[in-house]
Amino acid sequence: MAADMMSFYPGNQPGGTPGYIPLPYYWWEAGALMGTLIDYWYYTGDTSWNEDTTAGLLFQVGDEADYMPRNQTHTEGNDDQGFWGLAVMSATEYNFPNPPADKPQWLALAQAVFNTQAARWNMEYCNGGLRWQIFTWNNGYDYKNTISQACFFALGARLALYTGNDTYAQWAEKTWDWTRGVGYIDDQWNVYDGAHIHDNCSELTPYQWTYNIGGFVLGAAAMYNYTEKQVWKDRVDGLLNGSAIFFKGDNNDIMTEVACEPVDRCNIDQQSFKAYLSRWLANVVKWYPESAGRIMPWLRASSIAAAKQCTGGDNGRMCGLKWNNNGTWDGSTGLGQQMAALEVTLANLIDQSRRPVTADSGGTSVGNPDAGTNDIGRETSVTFRPITTGDRAGAGILTALVLMGLVGGMVWVLSEDNEGKSKALGQLPGQFSSALASLGIGGAVAGRHLMGGLGKGKEKESIDSMEKVGGVAEHTSEASIQQGEVLSPVQMPPPAATAPTPVSVSVSAMTGGSGSSAEGSDAWVPAERGSQRSSRRNLDV
Repeated sequence: MAADMMSFYPGNQPGGTPGYIPLPYYWWEAGALMGTLIDYWYYTGDTSWNEDTTAGLLFQVGDEADYMPRNQTHTEGNDDQGFWGLAVMSATEYNFPNPPADKPQWLALAQAVFNTQAARWNMEYCNGGLRWQIFTWNNGYDYKNTISQACFFALGARLALYTGNDTYAQWAEKTWDWTRGVGYIDDQWNVYDGAHIHDNCSELTPYQWTYNIGGFVLGAAAMYNYTEKQVWKDRVDGLLNGSAIFFKGDNNDIMTEVACEPVDRCNIDQQSFKAYLSRWLANVVKWYPESAGRIMPWLRASSIAAAKQCTGGDNGRMCGLKWNNNGTWDGSTGLGQQMAALEVTLANLIDQSRRPVTADSGGTSVGNPDAGTNDIGRETSVTFRPITTGDRAGAGILTALVLMGLVGGMVWVLSEDNEGKSKALGQLPGQFSSALASLGIGGAVAGRHLMGGLGKGKEKESIDSMEKVGGVAEHTSEASIQQGEVLSPVQMPPPAATAPTPVSVSVSAMTGGSGSSAEGSDAWVPAERGSQRSSRRNLDV
């Protein structure tokens, strides 16, 4: 399964970019893949992919080592950055081999992601929460989606557990309170996709996805381990009750992406979501061992069902999306399908895995509470230096050289001596003509990008024209694609006869520490280095 999964990753091949997967996949899923590779090493001890994992995690950190690379500003949302942050958090907790000393370290990277996101906490609309998108020009900037809150919540909870710094826990509590307050998590433990800010986050998008509830049960388990408080145990148990909707089959124990899978409407992103619920349920067992009786039957039955249908492709072992299909491969293949099948299989190795570490129980990753503060809360594009005369000259020379090569190629193609055939210029492919025109018109722009150092990764198109929003639902989360007339598996309550009450979430004031502001002030205060304390819970499974 691991080798077949890696067949979709060109980042370790000659000419490939580490940590990058070309379309139809988006940048965030490469971060999710790095998390799967860390899990693979953690559960199996196989180091085959460790160098590729380290290379991918380090190549994409960006100029400020906070997973804000310049060439992803057209696609990167808070949830995207969050998946990279959760990957390096796993590397920290599992003692994945540390990078060279002159490179960013796993814990510091996780702290950088947390710090940049905490500074984006938006009180202007809906009285809090993170927007889906980071940058104002991206479709979805007016949407506050659940997975962005879930990633931030889980990252804060895990940082609190690892470092002992209670400020991270305060932010996790704040995020939980806000998410419950706006109704993204309801009283029956259903977890919905999010809402737009223009109606004060009162009109919920009713779709339920495995990764939304998975992110919150992950963070709640870490908070229970950290605080030992009954309230967090009750929240984990409640979310596990809510997770039952995603398990179908004769015994209601086979994981299913219920919002899209039964009607064959899962897009590229959604095909991977079961990987994250599988991964995070296994983490819950590590931090809350008493939950094993509820979780492990789901993971065992799902892993058996997933393996049975991995019979597709030219090699006869590729995995499809549908596990609840009587062992029949559904004809689909992809990175998401392979990740999901591998993660649910790895989750069954939990009994023989090492316990996660903390800073005072064997953790070796070096942290930096101030990480990311040079880029804190950035919501605007990086400003490039002005184009100089030298830049224009260089761009012109580069364009001229490319054009000379193209013209030379045309002369050769049109030559009578080329197999005795002559092709009229009008018969050349349209793509060639359009590329030639683009080079002639856009040489200076290309030169600017070259001189500006945008990086090696291929820049993706703006998400408002890509499959990430499915071309259907304007301003919705990547997961909340309107599936025709397909409704959420759990119906929303009917709208109230009166106008919705403005959201009011009461959260105690944060004082000091990472991601906080002094009461009555908007000033950003990075984490205090001396505020860490010992973690209290034994992490043995």
